[in-house]
Amino acid sequence: ASEKDLIENEVIKKSHVPGLRVGKIGLEKTYENQLIGSNGIQRYEVNAYGKRINQLEYQKGKQGSKIRLTVDTEVQKLSAKLLDGKAGSISVMDIYTGEVVAMYSSPSYNPNLFLFGISKDEWELIRNNPLKPLINKTLSGIYSPGSTIKPIVALSALENNIISPNFKVRCTGKTELYGQTFHCWKEKGHGVVSLNNAMKQSCDTYFYEVARLLGVDRLKVTAQKFGLGEKVLGEYFENEKKGLFPNTSWKKNNLGKGWVLGETLITGIGQGYVQTTPLQLCIMTAQIANGGYSIKPKIIVNNKPLNFAEAKKSMEEQNFFNSNNQLFKDERNIKIIQEAMFSSTNEIMGTSYGSRIDDPKYQFAGKTGTAQVKRISKRERELDLKLEQIPYKDRDHALYVAYGPYKSPRYALSIIVEHGGSGSKAAAPMAKELFKLIIDRDELREKQPNSEEINI
Repeated sequence: ASEKDLIENEVIKKSHVPGLRVGKIGLEKTYENQLIGSNGIQRYEVNAYGKRINQLEYQKGKQGSKIRLTVDTEVQKLSAKLLDGKAGSISVMDIYTGEVVAMYSSPSYNPNLFLFGISKDEWELIRNNPLKPLINKTLSGIYSPGSTIKPIVALSALENNIISPNFKVRCTGKTELYGQTFHCWKEKGHGVVSLNNAMKQSCDTYFYEVARLLGVDRLKVTAQKFGLGEKVLGEYFENEKKGLFPNTSWKKNNLGKGWVLGETLITGIGQGYVQTTPLQLCIMTAQIANGGYSIKPKIIVNNKPLNFAEAKKSMEEQNFFNSNNQLFKDERNIKIIQEAMFSSTNEIMGTSYGSRIDDPKYQFAGKTGTAQVKRISKRERELDLKLEQIPYKDRDHALYVAYGPYKSPRYALSIIVEHGGSGSKAAAPMAKELFKLIIDRDELREKQPNSEEINI
């Protein structure tokens, strides 16, 4: 316990003895008062030589409360294996209960090294690691969402009656606006595309046009409803970041400049000022998957997990599917987005078609994302370098969001691989392995007994 711990926490101050270990971050800090318990006391009368003569007092120590997390250790282990040697994050969430099934940040480190004082060499190894193991990327890593934001852009445009599902745009590979060129990822363009095809092939030109018609202010309203720009597990983790979803007033108030139309276009493909955490992308996907209803994420087990039928029945009993809890104006719009995400993963030409699972038990719907970390110059675009030819720090981040099983959705996930290059190649294949394990372990999770709970 540090001097700051003693000043700020009366429970620690009251229980303090030399060598007391206390939580420094995360859940161990948040629930320190319940976890700490009380010290045992033994008082003896001793003689001048320090020899014990008589026991004056004995008080048995009390163990602190136990808590059980909603995290599935096996899914967490697989996440660690998939991200081995990479910097990134995997988050998995129940789309009805909001329970966090996995929340892994890579690379990790051994926290026991800090327990009795870390050596200088070990500290330097951790501190100087370019993959930054000390940052919990799931909570504190902020990233441009790239194309994973396109379902929200399309949903916002549908909800505001800006477009219909049949709205079409001709993609020639670039959009010219006031002398500036906005490129689509496909140099020769996608031709004429509708919403479903644009989502399936992740056509940037289509979403430039949709964002232009929609405007960033209306887009922000929808994005915030679905969890972007807000803390997800803020009550549990003080180190969680809010991220940022900009609008015209934000730029005026924070940068002292007016919003320009080009910024709306790049916001429409998840670039520019917009910053999200992996956990935000996970809850965004979860709320699309459950039909557009708000959920309250949690990581502490309060009661026994429910199977799919029980969970849905419980939600109905709690009036979960009511108008006060819905995030949409027209449920048909949510269905359109779900179908477009299904096409992106399960139809030919879809950006994550190579990672699909045909078995309905495991079949999932998702959206890839590739987020630039720097502006690509004209020369770099012409060189068309392969991933391994680009310096690590200049490579794009790879992202993927998904939910499954598609027929009866229960879980949503988000994957980020820092400087992984492309979401379809680096992130989406991980989802294929994850969904198989998550769904295979669904029944095991439901059989877990109630935990000894703490008063939260």
